[in-house]
Amino acid sequence: MNVEERFLKYVSYWTTSDEDNMENGTPRIPSSERQFDLGKVLEQELKTLGLKNVTLTDHCYVYGLLPATPGYENKKAVGFIAHMDTAPDFSGKDVKPQMIPDYDGKDVLLKGSGEYLKISDFPSLKDLKGRTLITTDGTTLLGADDKAGLAEIITAVEEIISSGQPHGDIWVGFTPDEEVGCGADLFDLDYFKADFAYTLDGDYEGEVAYENFNAASADFSVKGVNVHPGEAKDIMINAALVACEIQSLLPADETPAHTEDREGFFHLTDMKGDVASAKLSYIVRDHDKDSFESRLNRLRTLEVEMNQKYGMGTVTLMITNSYSNMLEIIEKHPHVIEIAKKAISQTGLDPLSRPVRGGTDGARLSFMGLPCPNLGTGGYGFHGPYEHISIEGMKTAIQVVRNIVTIVAEME
Repeated sequence: MNVEERFLKYVSYWTTSDEDNMENGTPRIPSSERQFDLGKVLEQELKTLGLKNVTLTDHCYVYGLLPATPGYENKKAVGFIAHMDTAPDFSGKDVKPQMIPDYDGKDVLLKGSGEYLKISDFPSLKDLKGRTLITTDGTTLLGADDKAGLAEIITAVEEIISSGQPHGDIWVGFTPDEEVGCGADLFDLDYFKADFAYTLDGDYEGEVAYENFNAASADFSVKGVNVHPGEAKDIMINAALVACEIQSLLPADETPAHTEDREGFFHLTDMKGDVASAKLSYIVRDHDKDSFESRLNRLRTLEVEMNQKYGMGTVTLMITNSYSNMLEIIEKHPHVIEIAKKAISQTGLDPLSRPVRGGTDGARLSFMGLPCPNLGTGGYGFHGPYEHISIEGMKTAIQVVRNIVTIVAEME
């Protein structure tokens, strides 16, 4: 099966993860049972290819091992990881991809919604002219994040097997719930015995990313005092207004819409409430660790200030750390980056390394003891109706994987 056939097969499965995944204070993994539908397919494909140690766990993690070619058993074991879930930001149900051979480099009509995928919004589209482009129909996301990674890894393994390419141990791992920050929570490093690994969960072809945000979620809960408005003077505390005041005290230019590169932000993701109670939900991001802590301290200060103004217990802040910048770990393992850059160069591309304005399972796994930078899949516009990818880009990612395997097999 070629990579585009696999990809189109995988995106037909509805695997959206669920942000409301807490049970008794602990994340439920997987957050949505539907992720098992794809997990079972991946498990069977790995078994059909002849991999060993293939398992689908009770928490929807899929693992498999392609044992080393005879004579290569003492080489470093390398792993490749992708995630099964798609983002809850936009519908991932009933995906209807559009295949556009010999793409003309112009704006693309998304036939389901009538909207256009515009070059003005995605300038990199011009570089895809002449390729076979795959887009959404505008009514759902596509699922290239990260079903492209799944398809690329399995296709690369299939090609390695069929070509007789020499290799050391190759581990593959597929996770649930990456999009809700839980993908690495139950990843079994006692089972997955790679010396280092790569997630295929990025965008630009030729990218190797090893610097990501420090990340946390923050929730303000506001308890109001609700009385009849005719008798409210000096009694009423309008929780909705207090919530608005909290937001107004954060810097207006430090949001995702006003920042880029290594600039951090406060991102208000949800707000709800009335006079009696209100809630604000944020994600907080910054590449610099000190700046990140300053942001969290700013939120803690707001909690104190609001309670001093309106009375103790009016505002409660809950901060949950999500992941840290993997750079501090990867810097201790520079060979992992050099291998990836060499593999990318061998495809004719110049390696691209940018600070990732997000995170991957690789960030968490790096801090768990498995150095794990991120490779580009060739997909763009993730988490929404403008998601797109080219078949040629996926084939480049496959070649990068195969080159990495060869480089590791040739290392002393």
